[in-house]
Amino acid sequence: MTKTIRIHIFVAPALRALLPVLIPGLILLPACGSRKPPAGQEVWAEVDDQPIYREQVERLYRGRQTQTADPDTPEEALSFKLNILDQLINNQILVIHASHSRITASEAEVDAKVGELKSPYTPEEFQKKLQEQGLDNDGLRKEVRENLILSKLINKDIISHINVTDAEIAAYYEKNKANFNVAETTYHIAQVQVTPRPDAEIRNLKNDDAKTPAAAEHKIQALYEGLMRGEDFATVAQEYSEDPSTAAGGGDMGFIPASGLNPALKQVVNSLKVGQISNIIRSNIGFHIFKLLGVEEAGQHTLADLRVQSAIRQTLRNEKEQLLKAAYIEMLRNRSKVVNHLAEEVVKAGGMPNPAG
Repeated sequence: MTKTIRIHIFVAPALRALLPVLIPGLILLPACGSRKPPAGQEVWAEVDDQPIYREQVERLYRGRQTQTADPDTPEEALSFKLNILDQLINNQILVIHASHSRITASEAEVDAKVGELKSPYTPEEFQKKLQEQGLDNDGLRKEVRENLILSKLINKDIISHINVTDAEIAAYYEKNKANFNVAETTYHIAQVQVTPRPDAEIRNLKNDDAKTPAAAEHKIQALYEGLMRGEDFATVAQEYSEDPSTAAGGGDMGFIPASGLNPALKQVVNSLKVGQISNIIRSNIGFHIFKLLGVEEAGQHTLADLRVQSAIRQTLRNEKEQLLKAAYIEMLRNRSKVVNHLAEEVVKAGGMPNPAG
C-alpha cells in the first residue's frame, strides 16, 4: 500500500506582515496614494508622507476581536492597536517598494481572486461580509490588487532565492528524529456528504442543498456515478458536498488516528487502498462517500523516505522564508520615512520623555 507520511514539525511563528481578515484569503492593506485625510479621520501614521488612518486600524481591530477574547484593560487594547498599526506600516512600505519595482496585477488576476473569495458564499452573504469589514466592491478590488502585487514582490525578491541543501535536511532530521516516530497509524480521509434536510450553512460552490430524503438519495447516487466515471473527488466535494467544515477544502477531513475512528468508519478505511473511493455509506447524518488519501503507519520513519525529506525541506523553506521576510522588511523600513503618531501620543500620555529628543 502506498503511504502518505505526515510529520508534526514545529515551525517558528510566521511573520504576520500581511493581515488576514474575515473573508479567507483576503489581506487588508493601507490605502495607497498620498491624499488629504477623509473628513473626520485621524492619521495615526505616515510612510513616506502617505497616511495610515485610525479607522483602518480600528476596522482590523474590530475584525480580530470577533475571533479573540476582549482585552482586559484599555492598555491591552491600545497595545493591540499599536501592533496592528505596526503591521500596516510594514504593509505600506512593501506596497511603496512594489510600486517602485513596477510590479503590477492585471484585471484578470484581480477578477480571478475576487471570484475565489466569493465562491463559498451567496451574493447576499458576501456583501454582508464586506459590510462587516467596512468595505465595498471597489475597496475589495483595490485591496485584492495590492495583495497580489505584494505576493509577486515576495516571490521575486525572497522565495525565488531560497535554497535548502541535502546537508541541511540531514542535520534537521538528526536533531528532530523523535518527531518522525509516529505513535499510531493515522488515516488521511476526505468525504462527500449529503444530508436529507435543508441546511442554512451550506458552503459548496454550487450552493446545492438536498432538502428531502429522496433528493439526498438521488443526489448522492448521481455524485457517486460521476466519481466512478473519473470526476475529481476534491472538485465534486467543493461543488456539492453539504458538510460546511470540509467542502471548501475538497472534502479533506485531515489526518485521523486509528483510535479516533468510529467502528463504521474504521471498517470503511480498512477496506480501501490509498486513492480508492468507498461505496455510498449511510449514517444518522445522511449519506457519505469517503476517499482514502493516505496512511501514516506507526513507527520510526527514516531519512531514506522521500516523503520525510519533502516534509523537512518544506519546513526549512518556511523557516528561511520567515527570516528573510523579517530582514527584508526591516531593510526597507530603514530606507523609509516612518512617523508613528499613535506611538508618540502613547508616550506623551504616559508622561515619558520623547526618545527622539
